[in-house]
Amino acid sequence: MAVDEAILESASVKLQLPTLRFYDWFPYTLSLGHAQPVSDVDLDALNAHQWTLVRRPTGGRAILHADELTYSVCAQVDDSTISGNILDSYQKISKALLKALKIIGIDADSKPKNPADSQLSHDPVCFQFPSDYEITFQTKKIIGSAQARKKNGILQHGAVPLFGDITRIIDVLSFSDDITKQNAKNRLIDRATTISDSLCKDISWFDLAEAIRSGFKEELSINLVGGSLSKQEISRALQIYREKYTNDTWTMRI
Repeated sequence: MAVDEAILESASVKLQLPTLRFYDWFPYTLSLGHAQPVSDVDLDALNAHQWTLVRRPTGGRAILHADELTYSVCAQVDDSTISGNILDSYQKISKALLKALKIIGIDADSKPKNPADSQLSHDPVCFQFPSDYEITFQTKKIIGSAQARKKNGILQHGAVPLFGDITRIIDVLSFSDDITKQNAKNRLIDRATTISDSLCKDISWFDLAEAIRSGFKEELSINLVGGSLSKQEISRALQIYREKYTNDTWTMRI
């Protein structure tokens, strides 16, 4: 999260090219949305699993980052590739992600949010239902994304579950009773999926990353150049990490 913010800062003032980044997580980590209350988390259960907790700079609800590929896009607000309002840029990135899924054999979809899902507005789980133009396969959410804007910059990042039990997140969230918790698990099974379950076979993290790279290149008509963090970005990321992401005044602020 700190690295994403450091890249956002440098890209927004053109010290860095617009950046597409891929990463994964160790140990498994529960991330809360920017304005999500920490009371949604069962901290004892989280500690028992030896998973960590972070608060995202973007909105949305809880995601368990486990057995997944995470992507992030950082660019200037007026970058021609993804310019426009939040929904415009979200749709453009969604098209690139849809192309990536098609490359690996998943014919996914991206549509406006179903108004009927508003009844789940209290639910703490991000993958419980899709937001506007998030990506689904056979009505099940397969990529969860969120966007934030800071001064002249856009940060969008998202989780792509590769495999594993997608209901594990329910074990570390707070519910009023066991029946409510089980109902949440059942809904999640009905509403979310992984890449391996959708393909009926496994795909490696690296093959998925290559497909997303190709999807962005083809759909957005851009050239991608491999790179690494600058010294300034590394230094800034460490500063943000120390001051923000290891600080309970950020993580536990709500």
